[in-house]
Amino acid sequence: MRNIGSLIVFAALVAIAASSGVTFMPGEWYAALKKPAWTPPDWAFPVAWTILYIMIAIAGWLAWKAAGFTHAMVVWGLALILNALWSYIMFGQHEISLAFLELAGLWIAIVLFIVMAWRIDPRASWLFVPYLAWVTFAGALNFAIWQLN
Repeated sequence: MRNIGSLIVFAALVAIAASSGVTFMPGEWYAALKKPAWTPPDWAFPVAWTILYIMIAIAGWLAWKAAGFTHAMVVWGLALILNALWSYIMFGQHEISLAFLELAGLWIAIVLFIVMAWRIDPRASWLFVPYLAWVTFAGALNFAIWQLN
């Protein structure tokens, strides 16, 4: 039961971060921006993020379960904060360039977690690989939108 309870805590932390994406939606401002032809359809973002958020919660939980509160968990938490901040910066403040720079910090935090968690529980690292891939893609998209606008 302790394991289920702690997993619920990690899921709740991720849900709190995910709420930023619901609070700061793309809206009309984003719709009016020029975007590259390879921009995914709008429905793809919530689908991808739902899957990623589940993986992020499980990765954090696995790392915590294996070693407790470590530097890897600090980086996991930092990545979660940076993840939540991006929606605010991009969609709340309409700061495309700052959002790109912030996303670069998130990318670094994800890489750091992958490296640090590998020694703790490789499964946690593997669960962050799709997150890294998506944030890499999101960074390229953010950069392209910045350049086009």
